[in-house]
Amino acid sequence: MDIKNAQITVDNWIKDHGVRYFNELTNMAQLTEEVGEVARIIARRYGEQSEKESDKDKDLGEELADVLFVVLCLANQTGVNLQEAFNKRMDKKAKRDHDRHHNNEKLK
Repeated sequence: MDIKNAQITVDNWIKDHGVRYFNELTNMAQLTEEVGEVARIIARRYGEQSEKESDKDKDLGEELADVLFVVLCLANQTGVNLQEAFNKRMDKKAKRDHDRHHNNEKLK
């Protein structure tokens, strides 16, 4: 599924199941919460913190999907075409960073 269709899918879900979008500030708080859940898994599973027994069955993919869902909500409710914005950003990064990472001694 491309980003444009993901935005449509989220919008349809909101209309069918969610009644309405939460306001932008609430969704920003939700996004922060979801990113925190991803950070907790990464820190404990891949970092130096020990993983709590209650966190061992947390699914990183599902938590990342929660982040994506809220990002798509925010894009929809603020009128952002995320597919267009993403494509534009990737073009900019490709031009700006084409040689930068290859020439970075730290990455060799």
